[in-house]
Amino acid sequence: MTMSTCAYRRLGAEPVHGSVRVDHLTDREKEVFLLLGTGLGNRRLANELRISERTVKAHIARIIEKLGHQTRLQTAVLAVLVHDALCADADCTC
Repeated sequence: MTMSTCAYRRLGAEPVHGSVRVDHLTDREKEVFLLLGTGLGNRRLANELRISERTVKAHIARIIEKLGHQTRLQTAVLAVLVHDALCADADCTC
């Protein structure tokens, strides 16, 4: 029996797990979600969004839960992958 060389298959993981659940996020959660993909820490996210750091943490916890993820990193990676579909800036070339 040979072991798969694909890490995703070997672990039974899905590379973009949660992407179909992005529609379940509120507009504010989508905004936080996209900013999470930039790699900013909670303090910088709070400053950017003009909300408290505690509120940022609450948003991130809800986003992680709604997407069925276990870590902030999983969610940040997905935010990068689906950026084009969610970004509201018509002039965005990211």
